[in-house]
Amino acid sequence: MDQPPTPFVSAAWLVEHLRDPDLAILDVRWALPDGADRDAFLASHIPGARFVDLDQELAGPPGTAGRHPLPAPQRFTQAMQAAGVSQVGRVVAYDGGSGAAARAWWLLRAAGHARAMVLDGGLPAWISAGGEVEAGEVAVEPGDFVAASFRGWVSADQTAEILEAGAVVLDARTRERYHGAPSPLDPRPGHIPGARNLPWSDAYQDRRVVAPKDLAGLVRSAAGTKKPAIAYCGSGVTACSLILALESGGFEDVLLYPGSWSEWAQDPSRPVDEGNAK
Repeated sequence: MDQPPTPFVSAAWLVEHLRDPDLAILDVRWALPDGADRDAFLASHIPGARFVDLDQELAGPPGTAGRHPLPAPQRFTQAMQAAGVSQVGRVVAYDGGSGAAARAWWLLRAAGHARAMVLDGGLPAWISAGGEVEAGEVAVEPGDFVAASFRGWVSADQTAEILEAGAVVLDARTRERYHGAPSPLDPRPGHIPGARNLPWSDAYQDRRVVAPKDLAGLVRSAAGTKKPAIAYCGSGVTACSLILALESGGFEDVLLYPGSWSEWAQDPSRPVDEGNAK
């Protein structure tokens, strides 16, 4: 099979296609609060994988637009070409379970790449399946992928307007942060008024995406009968993991608010609903 029908690939699929000449593999291990984990990559990674630094290559500099605003298309192009991504080849991104690989997937798709996927279960699933690993840097033939712009995202103002029109906006953070529990990651506690909570981690079990029927139940509990329109999180990273899971379950065209809470909450003119901290 050329490519699975969902944005996920299994470890078994990757074992079978590991040596395919048109396949680029991206190691996007990253987690809060430490950030990108290049040391873990150098110690052990899937053969042929190229490390991608989420903070430096999948995001722009932090500031008023949030902790992880969208990168400049030229910067993203350079990073993907250095990682061996071609315009028509396939791409598989993975992480260690933090959901970071979905950020690479989302950016590639938003820039027009039609064959980007994520390894379901990440590196732990690969190791459990008996996949081989290697250490050290990897020499990769540069790719020719070009990102001119990104689609599928909305600004803070657009998020507010879409909410006002009655659409469903999903907050992918933990329930505690959504309900106003203080966090050093958040400029202010709480959530965007009117947003519904669906933690991204609820869409995964043992690091693998849940079955479509279970995902549908989660969406129904959070959004009722409406289709989700926008997803956000703390800084636009794990919301990509929620969007990835939603798409695998048939909930397509959910937009990303990349500034997310790290942009919204630092603007004193934006309203905040603190709810009741659990």
